[in-house]
Amino acid sequence: MKKIKLVVAYDGTDFSGFQRQPGKRTIQGTLEETLSKITGEEIEIYGSGRTDAGVHALGQVCHFTTKSPIPITKYPYILRRALPRDIICISSEEVPMDFHARKSAYWKTYRYYIETTPVPDLFTRRFRTHLPFPLDVDAMQKAGKLLVGTHDFTSFCSTKTVVEDRVRTIYRCQVCQEANGVYIEVTGNGFLYNMVRIIAGTLYEVGRHERNVQEIPQILAAKDRTLAGPTFPPEGLILFEVGYTPWKESASNYLSM
Repeated sequence: MKKIKLVVAYDGTDFSGFQRQPGKRTIQGTLEETLSKITGEEIEIYGSGRTDAGVHALGQVCHFTTKSPIPITKYPYILRRALPRDIICISSEEVPMDFHARKSAYWKTYRYYIETTPVPDLFTRRFRTHLPFPLDVDAMQKAGKLLVGTHDFTSFCSTKTVVEDRVRTIYRCQVCQEANGVYIEVTGNGFLYNMVRIIAGTLYEVGRHERNVQEIPQILAAKDRTLAGPTFPPEGLILFEVGYTPWKESASNYLSM
């Protein structure tokens, strides 16, 4: 028996999220069905996290166990031919049996892309939220820094969140200008339901001068979802990277996009 770690990328537009759901097209279900056919075994996939419907990934990590004699280095090549075009296996490696894609992770990095051009780009519309308004990136950056640290993020998660412990640590929250807009990059030890999309909506309002930078500590302290910004749409959100060593600035290995 071997345990294999996969890094996969996907365009989440036409999926009902990562988690397997009866009668729906999901990342987990598609990977399991494909790997089961390849190996001749009943494969169960475990992911580093459950991305929502419409959310994308460049560095989702999964693991599964198998008795298949297929060489581990061959999985990316085989899967690229067997999977649908909106999922790509980037890499594979054997890992210790105590490795777990979710439980062994130390941190995750997400990016939220906002396109601010007057006319949306037809070829990036599946991966950008188009909002054709100027943004004060400096103000957004200052507000983002106030989210860094260990806080109760009740104000920044969906009211449908079921977990009681809502304390998370954000290692970095930065806003970067691009030619066609901005992206918000957040790295943390874990994220609550819709947390990054709500952070994006809140920082956007700061960038539009609809709320003040100094409101951020007050919103955190209040633990009240109604005080933070809107939950932004899923298409702008990408799971960029998952780390399996303690966070350091130099530990990041971001993919360029």
